[in-house]
Amino acid sequence: MSKSGIDQQALIDLFANATAQQTAQLRNAVHQATLGALQGRELSLKNIRSVLGTVAQAASTGAAQNPLANVNAEELLDNAVAGMDDALLKAVEANRLALQQFVDKGVDLRETQLKKALADMDKFEDTLLGTLKKSAAAAGDPMAGPWAQVLEKFNLSGTQTGLKASGAADQLQAQMAQMQTAMRETRAASLRAAQTLAESYTALVSGVLIGMSDALRQGTAAAKTARKK
Repeated sequence: MSKSGIDQQALIDLFANATAQQTAQLRNAVHQATLGALQGRELSLKNIRSVLGTVAQAASTGAAQNPLANVNAEELLDNAVAGMDDALLKAVEANRLALQQFVDKGVDLRETQLKKALADMDKFEDTLLGTLKKSAAAAGDPMAGPWAQVLEKFNLSGTQTGLKASGAADQLQAQMAQMQTAMRETRAASLRAAQTLAESYTALVSGVLIGMSDALRQGTAAAKTARKK
């Protein structure tokens, strides 16, 4: 088990032993391994980079060891990257949910800690692509070709993570602008209490929140339904 919380050898074995019929299953396996490593830790760019680097290295090593002639190394790596992208989508959602709670309380997203959190969320895609490029550079032959093809596709189309993060940031900033206008006259008292919450941002957005995201979303939907009644 590596420092990032990943069983690297298990992932290497998974890619080394994958058949042509099993390649699609690798995406879910990588998603679960990446998400599991991110849970229970602060979702900092440093931690995310460490987890992604470990996963990418394991996938590359395992793919290079796969002896089956009908297994496409590029397809193996494609599924590995897609699995990491899926996991980062959860990280974006965790950040969005945490920031949404602060916005709902009237906290200004220009507060130092929350401004950094919003900026970091926007860097998730760059962190993923940067980590993949580093792994590709370290892989050498015979994985250089497959990595180049995978990176070219992601450079052209971007990632789900990038699209989600950009949309979430725009939505939160728009909501904040609307709320600031509405709360201008009564903001002072509530803001003092709300700003105290900002200090707990790191804990709130920890990987634990990833596992809670569905429940939080359902709870919010239920509350809105109840208010309509």
